[in-house]
Amino acid sequence: VVLVDPYSTGAMLAPELDLRGYGVIALWTKECGENRWHLPKAAEGFPKKFLAEVDEQDTLAETAFALHKAAGEEPLAMICGGETGVKLADALSEHMGLRGNTTAGGMANRRDKQVQQDAVRDFGLRSVRSVCGRAWQEVKDFAETEVLPMIVKPVESAGSDGVKLCHSLAEVEEHFQLLMTSQRKCGAQGAAVLLQEYLKGTEYIVDHVSRDGVHKTTMVWVYDRRPANGAGFVCFGQQCVLPDSPVAQQLIAYTRGCLDALRITNGATHTEVMMTETGPCLVEVNSRCHGAAGSWMPLARAMTGYTQVEACVDAFLDAKAFNGLPDVPPAFRASGQVSMLVSYHDGQVEATQFQKVRELQS
Repeated sequence: VVLVDPYSTGAMLAPELDLRGYGVIALWTKECGENRWHLPKAAEGFPKKFLAEVDEQDTLAETAFALHKAAGEEPLAMICGGETGVKLADALSEHMGLRGNTTAGGMANRRDKQVQQDAVRDFGLRSVRSVCGRAWQEVKDFAETEVLPMIVKPVESAGSDGVKLCHSLAEVEEHFQLLMTSQRKCGAQGAAVLLQEYLKGTEYIVDHVSRDGVHKTTMVWVYDRRPANGAGFVCFGQQCVLPDSPVAQQLIAYTRGCLDALRITNGATHTEVMMTETGPCLVEVNSRCHGAAGSWMPLARAMTGYTQVEACVDAFLDAKAFNGLPDVPPAFRASGQVSMLVSYHDGQVEATQFQKVRELQS
């Protein structure tokens, strides 16, 4: 099984596949950069257990040849691990005749947030007002007429990387120019920048796994975002939302419409949706597992008995197990939340006290 850019939670797919008896090859894209070294310690045995680590070549054919040479046989599946792997995973799985998501219909780069918003709007669903450009003159008219504050962010990114809430036209232009001249974590130098209306409401996450166009919800989360350290929406944590609650039902239905609009039929998705006064509106769809290095997995497993990671492997390699997954998470077996530790100080960490934290009764 080939994992494309298996960093963060994507690396957690490797021990799950290993547990099921599959050999795992890591395919690293040219876009991956420093993320290549971001493998959580919880991905036990890896990277040492990778059968091989292959670098993306100049063409799909050359990359497929390199994989065949490393594996010695035809891969059974190709699964996207990290955000930077989405484009190659889609294109190469299609090239090699493996289960994946089509690149047809303008979906050669479904990471592009403008592509996402346009597809969702064309599908008849609520989408965000936005404009995308590589030069200020291309977005200037929108910037001058859109109500402030306004979101400015890279067209391709992960998490809140490069995202800023701008309160003046001068601030919008300044951040636009910064992004156009800066290398972002998941966007190439010179990539386009997106200006969007500021969605007022509560932001949620709706995680799914899909097989042959059948979408199953693995968890609905609500963000705890607050201002901190000069940023407008720092993540302090995430809480699980009861799947049978009215808000969850509305979010799930809307999100599945977005997945269909983007022609996503196979694999894991991590979708961020803002619940506004007029209903849900897409923030972005990420065609991979929920991130944060899989730190949420023990909680999800305690709450529901499984996680999106195991369900993602089922979607690609075990039709019976996938069919046995519930449409939405079952009644919660426990309670809890993900908490992020936010530092308010700059400095160098000289020592940690994690063992004392582990010994706490809680």
